Amino acid sequence: MQHDPDETLSMIADLTAATDPKLRAAARNLAARLMLDLAANTARRRRGIGRMVTAPFRGEGDIDIDASIEAFEGSGSRRRVRVEELRARTWSKRDTAVCLVVDRSGSMGGKPLATSALAAAAVALREPDDYSVLAFGRDVVVAKSQDARRPGPEVVNAVLALRGFGTTDLTTALRAAADQLGRSRAARKVVVLLSDCRATEPGDVEAVARGLDELCIMAPEGDDAEARALAAKVGAKVATVGEPSDVPAALVEVLERR
Repeated sequence: MQHDPDETLSMIADLTAATDPKLRAAARNLAARLMLDLAANTARRRRGIGRMVTAPFRGEGDIDIDASIEAFEGSGSRRRVRVEELRARTWSKRDTAVCLVVDRSGSMGGKPLATSALAAAAVALREPDDYSVLAFGRDVVVAKSQDARRPGPEVVNAVLALRGFGTTDLTTALRAAADQLGRSRAARKVVVLLSDCRATEPGDVEAVARGLDELCIMAPEGDDAEARALAAKVGAKVATVGEPSDVPAALVEVLERR
C-alpha cells in the first residue's frame, strides 16, 4: 500500500473472486477494511450549522405564534389547543441523500472493480444515514437500498462481488436512482454516476437526467468525452478518475462544488 496503493487495491479486488474459499474470505475482509480506511481520510462530509425553519412542534424549539395562529383562534371558548396544531422555529440540518450508480457493463476486474468499491466506501462514510448503491449493465443490481441499514463492509463487498456484464442501459439506471432517492426526506438529493456515460441501450438519457434533483458524474480519465457532453446538456458536474485512489477526492469535488 505504501509503495503503490492502486496496484495493491486492484490485486486485492481480483483476489475477492479467488476460487479458494479461505483466500477469498480473507481478501474480502482485507479489501473492505482497506477501502474504508482509505476513503476515511478524504470523504468525510462537511458539517454545516444548518438553517432555521418553521416545522411542526415536536417538543423542541420555540413556538411560532404567527405560524400557529389558527390553533389559537377560538381558544377563548375554552377549546384545548392540540400539540399537533402548533408550529415551532427550530434548526434543520443540511441533510444530503446520495445514490451511487456504478457502471458494470465493461470490465469489472482489477482497477475498475477497486474504483467502484472505493466509491461505495467513500459514499458510505460521507452519508452513512442516507445513501444507496446501484450497479448497472443491462439490468440494475441494488447493493444497498436507500431505506435499508447495511454495514459499510457489507456494501463494499457487495460491490466487489460484481463482474462485468451486458450492455449499458443508462436510462434505466438513472430512473432506478431517482426511485431510490424518492424514499429519502433529505433536502438535497444527489445521484453520483461512476461511468463513461456511453449508453448502448435505447432511451432518453438526457430527459431522465434533467429530471433528477442533482447529477454528478465521475468519469474515467482519458475516456470522459461522452460524460462531459452529457453533463453540458443537463447541467451536471463532472470529475475524472485516473486511479482507484483518486475516487475519494473526486467525490468531494463533485459533491461540494455548488
